[in-house]
Amino acid sequence: MTAAALTHHASVSPRAPRIVPGLLLCFAITAAAYGAQALEVRLFGRAWLEALVLAILIGAAVRACWTPGERFAPGVGFSAKVVLEIAVVLLGATVSGAAILSVGAVLLVGIPTLVAVAILGSYAVGRLLKMPHKMAVLVACGNAICGNSAIAAIAPVIDADGDDVAAAIAFTAVLGVAVVLLLPMLAISLHLTPHAFGIFAGLTVYAVPQVLAATAPVSALSAQMGTVVKLVRVLMLGPVVLVLSWMTPRPQDERRTRTPLHHLVPWFIVAFLALIGARSAGLIPQALIHPAGAAATGLTVVAMAALGLAVDLPAMAKVGPRVAATVVLSLVMLGVLAGLLLRLLGLA
Repeated sequence: MTAAALTHHASVSPRAPRIVPGLLLCFAITAAAYGAQALEVRLFGRAWLEALVLAILIGAAVRACWTPGERFAPGVGFSAKVVLEIAVVLLGATVSGAAILSVGAVLLVGIPTLVAVAILGSYAVGRLLKMPHKMAVLVACGNAICGNSAIAAIAPVIDADGDDVAAAIAFTAVLGVAVVLLLPMLAISLHLTPHAFGIFAGLTVYAVPQVLAATAPVSALSAQMGTVVKLVRVLMLGPVVLVLSWMTPRPQDERRTRTPLHHLVPWFIVAFLALIGARSAGLIPQALIHPAGAAATGLTVVAMAALGLAVDLPAMAKVGPRVAATVVLSLVMLGVLAGLLLRLLGLA
């Protein structure tokens, strides 16, 4: 059950009976993660690994010992995608317009600049490593904008080969999980404040839901800032797709491939922004804000269990060394650029 298969099953709006086995499996792993977290608190007085991280580790351990059959795929895919998107939507109820304005004009200008530099730098790395042009474009855009979503949106625009798309998605999915696990430890080693860590995560993590998973164990402020910053990165997908569409040569009698609007602006981002607007307008009662945040965290743990179940280490080993090296080096470059931007803002 590959990451691509999970995406396929999640995108087909499966009927309720079909998603039950996989959903129950994810809930079981979630219960185990919360149980392990409670055991940590009882033994050590604090949870060194939060349930969000434990769910990924337990899910990956389960996958390493036993590969869930096809009957689990719809539910696991539903948890990895739809449940996680719902969690992001609920997080919108905890973010106010004031939080967005607190990002600052310099950062709002710096984010598009970072995305542009990251795309060019990552593409250059790929070409230096003899990676084909289209594959280098996929990796560069996935790294700089929003991981698999960017790869899926850009692939038809540049007429990318299916094998290239699968390879880029496979390694990006696994590396994205690794980033979610390692980023909180990096925040501690760099002595970043919750505010600064949220910005750093928003600038480096691949997907919006993964930002929530990486920042929630640190603080609510980190999760809010990370999500807002990440959304600005995601909004760069539209302009990038338009530019690539314009730059890609095509025969005059061939219609230019058009990317569906929902790939450029996913539904959960629209809903997230709508809830931010409702919160800023005072339409959401104060009593509902904390429960919304708690529900977002709980659903994220369920989705992290699904994400762990999607970690296919053998598939990762099959990805070519050029792809692996390009993705890793591009991520390191993105982290360095994010660090420089934080220093410019006086937060590092």
